[in-house]
Amino acid sequence: MTCSSSTISNPDPASGGSRRKSGGRLAFALAVLVMPLALSSSPGLGERPQSEALIDAARAALTRGDGIDSEMKLRAALAKGAQRQDVAAWMGKAYLEQENFDKAREWLVPGDFSPDTAAQGWRALGLLERLQGNLPASGRAYDKALKLIPDDASLWVEVGRLRYSGGEHRLAIEAAQHALALDPANVRALQFRGQLVRDRYGLLAALPWFEQALTHDAKDVSVLLDYAATLGELGRASEAVTVTRRVLELSPKNPEAYYIQAVIAARAGDYKLSRALLMRTGDALDAKPGFQMLRGVLEIAAGNYEIASEALEDVLRARPSSQHAKALLARAIYLGGQYRYATLRFTDDIARNEASPYLLTVVARSYEALGDRKRAGELLDRAAAPQPASLRILPAQGRIGELLAHGQGGAAEANAEAARRSDPGFYDNQALAGDVQLALGHPAAAQEHYAAAAEIRMPESLFKRRFAAYAMAGDIRGSQELVEGYLRQNPTSRPALRAAAALAIGMGDSFRARAILTWLRDNGDGRDIELLTNLALIEVGEGDLIAARSTAQSAYRMQRANPSATQALGFSYAAMGIQTAEARALLDKAQAMVGNTPLIAQARRELKDKRHG
Repeated sequence: MTCSSSTISNPDPASGGSRRKSGGRLAFALAVLVMPLALSSSPGLGERPQSEALIDAARAALTRGDGIDSEMKLRAALAKGAQRQDVAAWMGKAYLEQENFDKAREWLVPGDFSPDTAAQGWRALGLLERLQGNLPASGRAYDKALKLIPDDASLWVEVGRLRYSGGEHRLAIEAAQHALALDPANVRALQFRGQLVRDRYGLLAALPWFEQALTHDAKDVSVLLDYAATLGELGRASEAVTVTRRVLELSPKNPEAYYIQAVIAARAGDYKLSRALLMRTGDALDAKPGFQMLRGVLEIAAGNYEIASEALEDVLRARPSSQHAKALLARAIYLGGQYRYATLRFTDDIARNEASPYLLTVVARSYEALGDRKRAGELLDRAAAPQPASLRILPAQGRIGELLAHGQGGAAEANAEAARRSDPGFYDNQALAGDVQLALGHPAAAQEHYAAAAEIRMPESLFKRRFAAYAMAGDIRGSQELVEGYLRQNPTSRPALRAAAALAIGMGDSFRARAILTWLRDNGDGRDIELLTNLALIEVGEGDLIAARSTAQSAYRMQRANPSATQALGFSYAAMGIQTAEARALLDKAQAMVGNTPLIAQARRELKDKRHG
């Protein structure tokens, strides 16, 4: 390499003095001319290239959740001379933020990351693969990130989420605990732990974890949304709304915040407000079944039955076995006057005996509207028949369920135990093993597996199965402890409240039973025939005969062929000593359906006593 400065500082000794002077003046002049150019075209001491500043700005945009702004800044950095490997990790994350997975894959999959960004690149690839369901590939990417930054708490949170998605539930819990051990103040780790606690212990237990996360970052929108949703589920509506308003200050037009507000408004019965709030979400949450379920309810209330049907069909595509969605869909189709379609849409459910009494009733009314009274009567008889306790095996259409359905209990048990032993930390394996034991009539063994599943998480479906196992075993104390513990954490859980009412009835605590059933009736369960008949009988027992008659009439009007509703109405008339002829006719009708029950016999005694009184 040649260096002109050495020639200037070491002139030719044979030259004259005047040449030395002129050479020095020339060198100085050139230096003066060149210096500004050098300062403007390349960094001097203490200065950074523009490309690096642009990359830093792009990373700041990612922190704000602005993937588009980050992408633009990264493209500008490339134009200013940044190398692809310097921006690949951040560009992949920018596209992830925009949910453009194909573009993110172009930048991340090659693994062409600079040493300084490699860890972020691999963890971004791990997230991409997890979001697209490629869990083994996600694990391999996270392994590479862990080799570079093994003590990064937020990375361990991502690993925990991957494990949870893959069914490695116990390992996910361990990952969350390890993240907090590395950094007790890490907001993502605290949030993840709160979510796991909510799944395992319940709503109330999760609140302190979200609150602790917010003490470290009061402006974290993701944690605020979790906090608001949990408060809303606990029935603390005003607090939840306050938190969602804070979210909207930090993140204007945030769709999750509007959705939480819409749910709260709907629970309060303000469907008009709820619908207005839901419309503010745009199409951001259309893929969520819960969003579409609420939309279906609100559109039915607004009389938009076709729109409601579309929303509920979306729910059923995601959750084909949802009885609630099927019932709402049937209602929307019926109210929209599409009677023929109602009879066709649920043909398979009816043929497989998977239709609920409500669904059977709606389809029967559709046949009535079409003039087919014979078919309508058949379905109404089925709807009114006592419903046997059912046990849904998970997975519903799996091999183990098929074995049980064909009476091959031993084979089903062997399959379930093999799955459980192969991965005891997988929630579904423990729950399924419990289901098989319960189906075989072994409640203690079922409870053992259910308890192991509950160490991972405790959804309402598992609560109901644990309650059924205690009931089968005749363990009243176990039932009480289960119900009371669950309600402490989840005070608005309808299955737990129904169980509490059943226990109260069994123990003769009519005051508690009536309070619970009345609340359930007035807060969304007003069309439940079993609930209404139980409430009517309790009201008779407490001497509130006018309320009992009204409640029983409501149940009977909804399903005149239901023997429980028929008995309850006949019993209420007998207790009041009114409409005695109608009371006898109702009791005769009920007896023809279910025989001479103790309730019918007592009602007949009431009529006899009042006639002789």
